[in-house]
Amino acid sequence: MTTATLRPSVMKLATGISSFDIIAKGGLPKNRTTLISGTAGSGKTIFAVQFLAAGIEAGENGVFVTFEESADDVRKNMRSFGWDLDKWEEEGRLAFVDASPDPEFDIVEAGGFDLGALLARVQHAVKKVTANRVSVDSLGAVFSQFSDQSIVRRELFRIASALKRIGVTAILTAERTDDYGPVARFGVEEFIADNVMILRNVLEDESRRRTIEILKFRGCDHQKGEFPFTIVPDGGVIVIPLSAMQLSMKSSNIRTTSGNAELDEMCGGGLFRDSVTLVSGATGTGKTLTVTQFLQGGVATGERCLLLAFEESRDQLFRNATGWGFDFGKLEQDGLLRVVCDYPDVSGLEDWLVTIQAAILDFKPQRVALDSLSALEHVGTVKAFREFVIGLTSFIKHQEITGLFTSTTASLMGGDSITETHISTLTDSIILLRYVEMFGDMKRGITVLKMRGSWHDKAIREFKIGKGGMQMGRPFRNVTGILAGTPVHVSPNDVERAWSHFEAGVGNQDLGMPREPESAERRQPAKSES
Repeated sequence: MTTATLRPSVMKLATGISSFDIIAKGGLPKNRTTLISGTAGSGKTIFAVQFLAAGIEAGENGVFVTFEESADDVRKNMRSFGWDLDKWEEEGRLAFVDASPDPEFDIVEAGGFDLGALLARVQHAVKKVTANRVSVDSLGAVFSQFSDQSIVRRELFRIASALKRIGVTAILTAERTDDYGPVARFGVEEFIADNVMILRNVLEDESRRRTIEILKFRGCDHQKGEFPFTIVPDGGVIVIPLSAMQLSMKSSNIRTTSGNAELDEMCGGGLFRDSVTLVSGATGTGKTLTVTQFLQGGVATGERCLLLAFEESRDQLFRNATGWGFDFGKLEQDGLLRVVCDYPDVSGLEDWLVTIQAAILDFKPQRVALDSLSALEHVGTVKAFREFVIGLTSFIKHQEITGLFTSTTASLMGGDSITETHISTLTDSIILLRYVEMFGDMKRGITVLKMRGSWHDKAIREFKIGKGGMQMGRPFRNVTGILAGTPVHVSPNDVERAWSHFEAGVGNQDLGMPREPESAERRQPAKSES
C-alpha cells in the first residue's frame, strides 16, 4: 500500500468557529454541502452567518441565500455579534441572494420560487464575489410549497448537486419540530446532504441548554455525541468540547502559600502552583475566610488574583475582609485584585464558563478563587455542572494558575457533598471544614483530606476565627465520627484499647512504609481540650 492511498480523500475546510473545528476534527468537508437541522431558537441562522463571517475574516468570500428573513433584517440582527455585513458587501466580499417572501428591501430581484432561476442567481453571486462559502437559510421555506415528498427529494438533490458543481463549501439549514424527533421536517433532507449536523435547544429543569451533534460526515471522521455550545454577543457560536480539555497540563513542584502558615504546614509546605483545591464545609465554617486568606496570600507575593463570587455581594465581601484585617479596596486600586459578583441564575453554565475564561484571559491572574460551586450547581443539570467543572479546572491548569473553589455541604454537620457533586476527583486537593459539637459547645475543625503528590497532615485540627483570620489549634483527640458528621467523645482508655487492637491486627509486618510521626502520640492520647 502506497503513502498516497493512506491520505484522506476528503479535505476539510476550517470554519473558524470557536472550538467547532475540534469536534469536526479539522472543519467541514471541503466543497460539499452540510445540512444543519434544528428547532426554533437553536442557532441555525447564526451558525450559517458566522460560517461566512469567519471565512471573510480569513480571506474567503461568501454568499448568503435567505428564504425567510429579508436581507435587511439579517444585516440588522447580525450587527450585535460584531459582523458588519454592509461593509463586507460594499467591499465585494459578501453577496446576498434575497428570496424571502414580499421583501421590504431587496438587493437582488427575488422573483418566484423557480429553483432553476434561483440557482442561476446563486451561481452569479458566487462568481461576482469569487465566493468559497455559501449559506442557504432555510430549506423549509422553499419546500413547504411542495406536497409531494418525491419532489422535495429531487429538488434538494438538485440544489446539493448545483452547489457541488460550483465548487463551494455550503451550509443548508432546515427546521425540525422536536429536539429528539426526526432529523428534519420532510424526512429526506438528511439522506441527500453529504453531511448532517443537529442543533438542539432543550428545556431542562426550567433552563434552556444548547447542544450540537455531528450526525454524519461522508468519507471523513468526526467526534461523536452532543457537545454544549452557547451564543454570546461579539462572539456568536462558541462550542465547548470536553475533548479540548486534554490531560496535557504541566505540573510543577513549586509551592505557593494558602495565606495561612499553619495550613501550609498541614498541606506539606503549601499548595502546588498549578493545582486546584476544593474547600468543602457547611455554612459558617469559614469557607469564604479561607478564600480571603488565599487571595491575601497571593497579593502579598505580588500575584494578581481574581475572585468569582456567587453568594455574597461585593460590599459584603469587602466588609467581611475588612473585619479580618484585609483591605480588598486597596488591593483593587493597586491592580492586584479583581472581583466579579453576580447571581448564578443570570446565565447558563456554558455562558458562565465562557465569561470566566474571558475574565481570566483579560486580567491574567496567577490565582483564581470561586465562591461557591454549590451556587452554580443548581443552574443546570448534573451533567452540565460536571462539564462546567471539567472545563474550568482544565482551563485553569493549562494557564498554570492556582485555583481554589468552595462547596457548601447539604447538612450542617457535613459529610455528604463531595461525592454528590461529582467534583472530588477533578480537584488536586480537598480541605474539609466541619462543625464539632462537644459538651454543648460548637467548635470548628479542619483537615486536609487529599493532597495529590504530597504528604499532608492527617489530623483534624480545631481552629477559631478572629482578627487576622483563621487561628489553628491542636488536633482533636478522643473524638470520633467528625467526618461522618456524628462526632462522639470517647475516653482515653477506649482510644488506647482501639489502637491496641489495631496494632495487634497489623502485627510487626514491615510494609516498607514509614510510620506517621504522630503514631507515638496516639499511644498516649492527649487530654481533650474540652
